[in-house]
Amino acid sequence: MILRFRCKEGTFKTTVEPSDDFSVALQQFGSFVPGYNVETFYLADSPSFKGHPISKFVGKTVQELGLKHGDLLFATIGNLSTPNPADKPDEATVPITGGVSAKEIFRTVKQSPVDDKLEKLDGKIQRPRDNKMCKHGDKGMCEYCMPLEPYDLGYQEEHKIKHLSFHAYLRMLNAQANKQQGSSYMAPLDEPDYTVAKKCPSGHPAWPDGICSKCQPSAITLQQQSFRLVDHVEFSSSSIVDTFINSWRQTGEQRIGYLYGRYEQYEGVPLGIKAVVEAIYEPPQQDDRDGVTLSLPWNEEKDVDKMASLCGLKKVGVIFTDLLDAGEGTGSVVCKRHIDSYFLSSLEICFAAELQRRNPNLSKWSITGQFSSKFVTCVISGNVEKNIDISTFQVSTSAEAMVKADLIEPSVNPAVMRIKEPSKTRYVPDIFYSKINEYKRKVQENAKPAFPVEYLLVTLTHGFPETESSLFSSSTKFPIENRANIGTSQDIAKLASQLGITRSSFTTTPQNLQQALSDFHLLNYIHSLGILSEDEERVLATIATGQVPDNINLLVNSPGWNSLITIIQSSL
Repeated sequence: MILRFRCKEGTFKTTVEPSDDFSVALQQFGSFVPGYNVETFYLADSPSFKGHPISKFVGKTVQELGLKHGDLLFATIGNLSTPNPADKPDEATVPITGGVSAKEIFRTVKQSPVDDKLEKLDGKIQRPRDNKMCKHGDKGMCEYCMPLEPYDLGYQEEHKIKHLSFHAYLRMLNAQANKQQGSSYMAPLDEPDYTVAKKCPSGHPAWPDGICSKCQPSAITLQQQSFRLVDHVEFSSSSIVDTFINSWRQTGEQRIGYLYGRYEQYEGVPLGIKAVVEAIYEPPQQDDRDGVTLSLPWNEEKDVDKMASLCGLKKVGVIFTDLLDAGEGTGSVVCKRHIDSYFLSSLEICFAAELQRRNPNLSKWSITGQFSSKFVTCVISGNVEKNIDISTFQVSTSAEAMVKADLIEPSVNPAVMRIKEPSKTRYVPDIFYSKINEYKRKVQENAKPAFPVEYLLVTLTHGFPETESSLFSSSTKFPIENRANIGTSQDIAKLASQLGITRSSFTTTPQNLQQALSDFHLLNYIHSLGILSEDEERVLATIATGQVPDNINLLVNSPGWNSLITIIQSSL
């Protein structure tokens, strides 16, 4: 239910349950007026009456106070000092203090450029004039040809869109929460939280020493998520994926890598977003025929992220292989993942959820300044035709929240997710999931002790551009990092060969040097040597990505570059 508060700063909406302590609404109200101490406010149901101090309401539920959905309360500011102790109730209560307001978050959070771009678009789905149904002229408009909202249900069903794009979903929530003529603002996005509240208004000891109905999480009902943060994954060149798969072709062992790229608008769905992949970086790992072992975070992660940032890129996802040769001598592979088995295992879902949590999506529309993640998970495996294929996924916000609350764990059966047992430090709420039974009716099932993984899965599409154009265009490929298991290594000799350096000379044209440097793996190797300064690396990145090719003279005349050439020649 919604309760409204009106004060001299404006009218603000809060969302509560009838069983919630009134302090829950006050905490939300306090976030909208961070400059004032909410504990000094007086509340009344009429603007002509000063009312009673806040302390008289704390400790009672919304229902006990007789408040109903949509009620408007008038807040009068008392003073900014500490409230009179005589006004405080005898029972212990938590302080009602406002944090950063939703409006302040809206003004200060720096989102991804693609989010800012999509917010400025109209987003309406244009429709042509229907010759059968439209009775007006070419310049007229009616219900059969007027533009549709990007979240229109009929359009979704007609075009078989399973998940709304993030910005279409956001438009839908905003239309419900914030009316155009309204003076108040409510952040439409709020991530689920299945942990026990650290501060409870009931005054009992904090969890795990105490718990009550006000601080324990509500029951969880799982259902397939209706939206996705990213709609499509585009690999800028097929050679990026082919080079990655070559490791499995040579060893028969699985491989994992991180996707580096950028986010752009995707025209395939209304207000869509795509992740454009420009490179795959392979971290230190132990490869096996049935999986890989790696550490989180990995040692070079910050360095690689920094070099990617200089190139205008960021870590957008993870990719791994799950391939098994079919033994037919035709290059065919076994199809492990299909509708009757699983598409992403419970272990992989937990892994993806953890990576999404480590790479949050910043959003000014969320009450916390962030909402879920744009981080994607790609699997290279065999399809039903026994060909090597890519599948792309994200996991739901519920999966992220359940991993954060330590509620789930992988099962021996990859198609099933286990719910952990309660412990002294782990509170496990009731968990249900909805399904269609044999009588075609929607029913709720108890998710304990395990439930199907598809309730946590969000599917994406993937592909390659019609005209491939990779950001890194070097025709001579520098060795991939961390491939000692197949006899490949990065060293000074390989760097010299790539740049055309010999022991006695280094002569090249600006064009050839730019081509040689345009390799993401080479850039990271040069960075690992620690010879170039940060400014010199920035110049190097602009040359490698073709942003400022004229910077070559600036680079070759820099002290760091000349030191690098000298070290290379002395090492040959």
